[in-house]
Amino acid sequence: MKRIFNFSAGPSILPVEALQQAQTDLVDYQGTGMSIMEMSHRGKVYEAVHQEAIDNLRKILGVPDDYAILFLQGGGHEQFAWVPLNFLTEGKTADYMLAGAWGLKAYKEAQTIGKANAAADVTKIKPARMPSQGELKPTPGAAYLHITSNETIEGIQLKSFPKTDAPLVADMSSDILSRPIDVKSFGLIYAGAQKNVGPAGVTIVIVRKDWVEKGNPKIPNMFRYSTHLKENSLYNTPPCFAIYMVMLVTRLLLKKGGLAAIAETNRKKAQKLYETIDGSSGYYRGTADPAHRSDMNVTFRLPSEELEERFIKQAKEYSLDGLKGHRSVGGIRASIYNAFPAEGVDALVGYMKEFQKKNG
Repeated sequence: MKRIFNFSAGPSILPVEALQQAQTDLVDYQGTGMSIMEMSHRGKVYEAVHQEAIDNLRKILGVPDDYAILFLQGGGHEQFAWVPLNFLTEGKTADYMLAGAWGLKAYKEAQTIGKANAAADVTKIKPARMPSQGELKPTPGAAYLHITSNETIEGIQLKSFPKTDAPLVADMSSDILSRPIDVKSFGLIYAGAQKNVGPAGVTIVIVRKDWVEKGNPKIPNMFRYSTHLKENSLYNTPPCFAIYMVMLVTRLLLKKGGLAAIAETNRKKAQKLYETIDGSSGYYRGTADPAHRSDMNVTFRLPSEELEERFIKQAKEYSLDGLKGHRSVGGIRASIYNAFPAEGVDALVGYMKEFQKKNG
């Protein structure tokens, strides 16, 4: 078996241990004579998997009992609509903090449902950065304030979360479980699993139970958070295999010493890359403001697009793949989520120095 260093922004790298366990379980799960993908989601065997995944997330993140953990589908894109459908009721305004492409998508989706306000907008500022608390102009009595904690395309991350009187809603698709957070500061957190938690196909939602009960009762049952809360995310058939993988990944995370230890590992991995960029005498140029650089997605440019294309192509010869920047901005992007090994970062640093020496 040959594993490459996969820098893809998502779907992205998963822990090898989890993949190997899934391989072992794939045909015959725990002596049942069938795969987890084949069995009823109403049966006791799957129920144990489902509940362990929830319990593991609750332990890792310190989720209080007055918050529900839901497993939904549709990824972040669907949550862009679910949040305003449930909480942007008639006569209300929802605030959005805009810093990159994903926050902007969420904002535009909300505008199709109700009144949305750009409480802060720094999307056109370069180098890319997050808004400050002082730049936030909230709407009095806002339904909620929506933020994107980590913008994968721009390579920027909120290092602290805004203070708000309205419920705080966070898209944490690309940095959930990468650092400690105070769940009580949020009304709702959502995250596609395919960066740090599991494969594509399941979306994790952590939501305050009392707020759910205030949601819009005039939307279809399927789109109400309250429906899925009451049924423990079993209102319809859930993505069973994806949730099983979440269970395996969170098991491993629990063994790593908690989110503080995970965050320190992630910080050190990112620091190595940023030091290489900053120490290249301008050959590599970071695209994010240093104060807002992401620990998950390191973005940079080379002196020319021709050199960037060569850099990406030749990197594959060193088993370094997935380095092409998002199609909307180009450049280079190294996504180094929780499961990405430190030796992969070392390999990229060595390649960057060699490439500069040969092509500088």
